[in-house]
Amino acid sequence: MGVIIDTCVWVDVERGRLSPADVQARTGKEPVFMSPVTIAELSFGVSMASTPDIRQKRLAALEKLRKKPVLIIDDETGALFGHLAAELRKMGRAAEYRVQDLWIASQAIQHGFPVLTRNVKDFQDIPGLTLL
Repeated sequence: MGVIIDTCVWVDVERGRLSPADVQARTGKEPVFMSPVTIAELSFGVSMASTPDIRQKRLAALEKLRKKPVLIIDDETGALFGHLAAELRKMGRAAEYRVQDLWIASQAIQHGFPVLTRNVKDFQDIPGLTLL
């Protein structure tokens, strides 16, 4: 099995709101995987840092995370993404502003992994997705 961890969890670890032990308590012995979307979001945070010290702290955290296995976005992921976006629209829920979350959800569904997030509301209405 495995777990995909949402970007917000890694941000909370980097800022000291969560410890790595807190994350491990939720994921257990399951392997943790990164999404390229999370790497993109964290890289954006590095580039947008307001001071060199914050930039360096964020960069160091990102470099540690980049040692984790990264899932590939492929044609199956893309097909799942399109299906999920359409399902959300049919349910009357906007999907346009949730692009990153939908990519992460698509990867999780594709691989049969749950998503660990602190932003449950961003994911709870996505059909077929399991949250931790």
